[in-house]
Amino acid sequence: MEANTQNLAHQAPFPSDRWWVAGFGWELKDQPLARTLLDVPLVLFRTPDGQVAALEDRCCHKELPLSLGAIEPRGLRCGYHGLLFDCQGTCVEIPGQEAIPAKARVRSYELRERDQVLWLWHGSTPDSRPDSEPPAYPFHTDPAFRFGGDMVHYDAPYQLVHDNLLDLSHLGYVHVHTIGGNPGLHMNAQMKVTQDGEVVKVVRHMPGSEAPPTYAQAWPFRGRIDRWQEIEFHLSHLRIWTGAVDEGDAPLDDPQRGGFHMRGFHGVTPETHASCHYFWTISTNPKSNVEEVTRIVVDQTARTFLEDKEIVESQWRNQQRFGFRPQMDIHVDAGPNRARRVIRQLVG
Repeated sequence: MEANTQNLAHQAPFPSDRWWVAGFGWELKDQPLARTLLDVPLVLFRTPDGQVAALEDRCCHKELPLSLGAIEPRGLRCGYHGLLFDCQGTCVEIPGQEAIPAKARVRSYELRERDQVLWLWHGSTPDSRPDSEPPAYPFHTDPAFRFGGDMVHYDAPYQLVHDNLLDLSHLGYVHVHTIGGNPGLHMNAQMKVTQDGEVVKVVRHMPGSEAPPTYAQAWPFRGRIDRWQEIEFHLSHLRIWTGAVDEGDAPLDDPQRGGFHMRGFHGVTPETHASCHYFWTISTNPKSNVEEVTRIVVDQTARTFLEDKEIVESQWRNQQRFGFRPQMDIHVDAGPNRARRVIRQLVG
C-alpha cells in the first residue's frame, strides 16, 4: 500500500491551459456549491442576476470555507464574519469597517456556462486566461432530442473512467439488463481506432444484433438490429454516440442514418489523483411516448453508470492491494491506450 501511495504522490500534474467540466448549470441554485476539481478546493455559485463564478473555497480572514456562506446580489458573503466577495474574488464589504485592505481578496477562476455545462479554465499559472470558448454541445438544445443527466463521484483515478468509456466491449458482461446484449458479439465487434491530434475515436459496428432491454423498450424495432458505437475522446470529456437501426435499413457509416439514437456527454474531471467526478448526460430521440421513453433511457443509463462505478472502484482497490503490476493488453485496449498516450504527452 505504501508503494502505491508514493506512486500517486509523484504523478505528473493534470494537463493545463484548457477547459475542464465543473458541473451542470442546474446544480447552481440558491446555495453555494463546494467542489474540489484538479486538486483545488472551490466554491461555485450563481448570483441572482445569473452570473456564474468560481472562487477558492477559503475566506482570506479566518479561512472558513466560503461554501458555508450565503449568495447575495453582489457576490458571496462569508458565514463567519460577513466579508462579502464579488465574482472576481475581491472583498467589497467588511461589516463594521470602512477601509478594505488591498489583500482582502481570494483567488478567482474562470467559470463559464454553455449548453447547460459548466466549464472551468485550468491554467498553468495564476495569470493564465482562456484562449478559446468552452466546447459546445448541441444535443442539449437540439429540439429533436430530450436529455437528462447527473454526477457520479468515483474513488478512483480519472483515467480508469476513460478506460471504461473507450472500451465498450464490457457491455455484454456488466450491463446485461440494460444496454448490454450478447457478450460474444461485443467482444468480436468490428472496431476501428483513429487519432486526430489530441482526439481519439473508436468506432464499433455490431450488425445483426438482438436488441438489448433498453433499446427494445425505447424504440419499436421489428426484429434484429444493426448497432453502432462511436466514441470520441477529448481530454476533458468524451462524446459517445450509440444506437441502432432495423437490420439492413441503413449503412452504419451513414452520418444521417435514422433509428434509435443515444448521444452521451461524459465529462471526467479529476478531483485528486485518486478520485474524480463523472458528469454525464444522455440525449435521445423518442419516436413516440416522449416523456416515458426519455425517462426509460435516462434511468437505465444512470443504472449502467452505477454498475460501472462498482467495477472501476473495485478495480482500483485491487490495484492498490496488489501493487502496480504490469498489465497485459488485449485487442479492446487499443482506444484506451491511445488516450493514455495523449495524456502522457500533454503533461510531459
